[in-house]
Amino acid sequence: MNGTDLLINMYEAVFENLDVGVHIIDKDGVTVVYNQKAVEAESMAREEVLHKDFRDVFEFEKNDHSTLVAALKSGKVTRHRKQTFYNNKGTEITTINDTFPIEQDGVIIGAVELSKDVTRLETVIKQNISKTKPKTYTFADMIGDSERLHLVIEEAKRATRTSSSVLITGETGTGKEIIAQSIHYESTRSSKPFISQNCAAIPATLMESLLFGTQKGAFTGAMDQPGLFEMANGGTLFLDELNSLDLSLQAKLLRVLQERKVRRVGGMTEKEVDVRVIATMNEDPIEAVVHERLRKDLYYRLSVVMLHIPPLRDRKEDLLVLTNHFIQKYNGLFGVTIERIHSDVHTVFEQHSWPGNVRELEHVIEGAMNLAYQERVITIEHLPLRFRTLKTNAFVSEPKRKVDKVETLKERLERVEKQYVEEVLQNESGNVSKAAEKLGMSRQSLQYRLKKYRESQDPHFVI
Repeated sequence: MNGTDLLINMYEAVFENLDVGVHIIDKDGVTVVYNQKAVEAESMAREEVLHKDFRDVFEFEKNDHSTLVAALKSGKVTRHRKQTFYNNKGTEITTINDTFPIEQDGVIIGAVELSKDVTRLETVIKQNISKTKPKTYTFADMIGDSERLHLVIEEAKRATRTSSSVLITGETGTGKEIIAQSIHYESTRSSKPFISQNCAAIPATLMESLLFGTQKGAFTGAMDQPGLFEMANGGTLFLDELNSLDLSLQAKLLRVLQERKVRRVGGMTEKEVDVRVIATMNEDPIEAVVHERLRKDLYYRLSVVMLHIPPLRDRKEDLLVLTNHFIQKYNGLFGVTIERIHSDVHTVFEQHSWPGNVRELEHVIEGAMNLAYQERVITIEHLPLRFRTLKTNAFVSEPKRKVDKVETLKERLERVEKQYVEEVLQNESGNVSKAAEKLGMSRQSLQYRLKKYRESQDPHFVI
């Protein structure tokens, strides 16, 4: 391989690994370079663009001429220009571009465009603006008879009387958004907006603009655009998976919460906002603080009211009432008349650990009803394979004998943990700091566990 070929290979490797789209055209407008990031952003195969006149591939609004054309024809350089266009499938694409001509001996021989895809951000903003009547939940949508669930609901109902921040913890699928919406729609803010945003769904580079809005002139083509805080003014902003939010944005979020003022990206003035923030996390917040996924000061600011929704495996007494609820729901949607689940199904449901919680149960029932639509009873044969395997393990065994309810391994370990924590606390005369040191954990982590033990109302835990 000669030096020229080696250099070309190096350039290609650089282009392919850049975090921006690279689109280079020659003097005739034919694409000669189109990297992987551009392929992903514009949803087109490389062969659909390479070696073709890009004006035959992409369509631009009449009043928004291509920045590549401007660079090629007049040598115009553009920086941070927002541009909306359509690929060959008619899909709308929005990017922020840096575009400039390529010259040789004073003659323009091509043009290059470096682009950042902001299509998803534009879509989210449009969706939030267009949400006139979103689906709403109330406490009645939290289905279950267990004491632990009722305790959480009662605490959440008390939170409707104030505008304090709320932090809801619980595994994925336990119903955190239902609790958040219920608090909003049964509070004095119910007539104002409830704006929801999953913090893990938007890249960190776009999240700031989404939260706080943009000011005209922040970049070429930027418009005055309100962020989620302004859109939720007077109401509630629900931030799901808060621990996925970039730490630098967590600091800016904290500032807005403390000062009740928001400044748009590129703006110089601040606007007062009256927004209640309800955030959720699917992990122990103390662990998130320790592992630097959550700022400690933000945790203290948000956890004025703290709710923990127990996973389904810890409230299996709710399985039957939830199952019947979902059967009735899908009877109406599918136009069928399924009455119940077979006793064998109830047995394997009791054995399953339900890692996906209530959401997983609903999907299992929905799937089973697709197979059992002409029958009255859901049987093992209608369930996914993992449940049929549980049935085989459960029923091909020794003859049945009457026994009391057997603890699962998790239940036994939790009970032993509680007893040991209680013993250490008693030995340390109730001093949490000393007990935490003996247990080899932080004081905050021990306090979090003590709160969960007390909320479980375990008669064996008396501290």
